[in-house]
Amino acid sequence: RVWFYQDQAEKAAMEQVAGALQSALTLRSARLLVEGRESEIAALGAENPMNWLAKIPANYAGEYYDVTPRVASPGNWVFDLKTRDLVYIVNRTDYFTPGKDGQPWVRYRIRVLHEPAEGVPGKTRKEFAGILFEPVEKYRWFD
Repeated sequence: RVWFYQDQAEKAAMEQVAGALQSALTLRSARLLVEGRESEIAALGAENPMNWLAKIPANYAGEYYDVTPRVASPGNWVFDLKTRDLVYIVNRTDYFTPGKDGQPWVRYRIRVLHEPAEGVPGKTRKEFAGILFEPVEKYRWFD
């Protein structure tokens, strides 16, 4: 059971950083809305989310172009300059099932949500509805 609990601790640590990044993203997008700069929200998807944190995690290994699982030690975060994804390279894979690409990582991306603008009949204009920091594809860490 020790291996299982080590996997669970790693999953919790990864999700804690992802949660902090979601909070930072929400605050950043809210600030742009308040300042009347909604048009700049879409550009957040190209930024490195680690730059939004007051304190960067000790296991952030930096930016790389076209990330592979070998660019940094397992248990580290890296930013992929090619895809603009933030990638967590899994250390303990005993209970981890990767996504479709079969790699031992979780890739996160920003998704801006829009909904049809109210009160504009016949128009296809969409309003900002929210912003998410989420995994690119499903993965599973057994509970």
